Amino acid sequence: MTQPDARTLERVKLALRSQRIETPSWAYANSGTRFKVFPQEGVPRNPYEKVADAGVVHQLTGVAPTVALHIPWDRVDDYADLAAFAGDHGVGLGAINANVFQDNDYKLGSVTNPDPGVRRKAIDHLLECVDIMDRTGSRDLKLWFSDGTNYPGQDDIRARQDRLATALRETYDRLGDDQRLLLEYKLFEPAFYATDVPDWGTAYAHCLELGPKAQVVIDTGHHAPGTNIEFIVAFLLRAGKLGAFDFNSRFYADDDLMVGSADPFQLFRIMYEIVRGDALAPEAGIAFMLDQCHNIEAKIPAIIRSVLNVQEATAKALLVDADALAAAQRSGDVLAANAVLMDAYNTDVRPLLAELRTDLGLDPDPMAAYARSGYFDRIRGERAGGQQAGWGA
Repeated sequence: MTQPDARTLERVKLALRSQRIETPSWAYANSGTRFKVFPQEGVPRNPYEKVADAGVVHQLTGVAPTVALHIPWDRVDDYADLAAFAGDHGVGLGAINANVFQDNDYKLGSVTNPDPGVRRKAIDHLLECVDIMDRTGSRDLKLWFSDGTNYPGQDDIRARQDRLATALRETYDRLGDDQRLLLEYKLFEPAFYATDVPDWGTAYAHCLELGPKAQVVIDTGHHAPGTNIEFIVAFLLRAGKLGAFDFNSRFYADDDLMVGSADPFQLFRIMYEIVRGDALAPEAGIAFMLDQCHNIEAKIPAIIRSVLNVQEATAKALLVDADALAAAQRSGDVLAANAVLMDAYNTDVRPLLAELRTDLGLDPDPMAAYARSGYFDRIRGERAGGQQAGWGA
């Protein structure tokens, strides 16, 4: 395996300088599975403390300048004040995530519920989230629906798609000129029989019908085993309909392991398609967001590690020798083409990233820097009282 030359390394570092990874407010709070949430010390008690923690992650990594909010978990009286507080901590407010899956009214669905009153309640919440975007300056409204059915015959599958389309249209039409609707999908859970937005094709079809401000979110944990996620990335990039990622990992079924932890080679392959599609820079419009549920691991270090994992996969993807790969593909040399990818993947990019952080005036080892900072000891004492934030399991 040949080592990258100095010119290649400088090209890679230049590209990595512009990388942006959004962290989720809920990952700083107590979170877990449907069975148990294990509370931790120092967990934020309100959205302001979540934002403060996000500021620490960005300060140490240099590539996490925004934090996504989840409504109503992060509802506040004055969003302009929260945005100003975020700015004081070196970050901005990112995507607004709607929550139409935790109220008792949503037992049979939210926007696809057979009850028009429940559907109205759910749509009104989506519109509320757009109002919040107006006040925070957020670009993206991210929608995930737990809607589905548990038994054959429970409801009309086609009618539920009509109801979904109606809700999406009303929400889409409320968007401002510079705002987007990002539609997420999930293969299963919590619906046992049929999920209303189960795959990228369903999300893509609805976004195509809505218009240019509607795009698909790929959650890397929301697929059947063996699904070729990088194919989905390539297809949606080609169609101009890839709006965002929710980065995480899965092994058996759920989706909330740290990104790059269960299958780092998959993350590399995904990021290669992003590099191949010239979609890494912020101006390409792809939002790279974390969406993880840190159940047993410490919150802030887990988020830092996730950011580093995305950086490492991206650096390796940028090291792929595009000319050599194209030549091998044209000649039909299967082994040579695969070797080009494997050479890049097997390169140890940690020294390169440490050098990049040093160039940016950061500590070359963000994990060690956090451990030395004393931040956890401080928040553990400051946040000992009050009700710790959590996502409600």
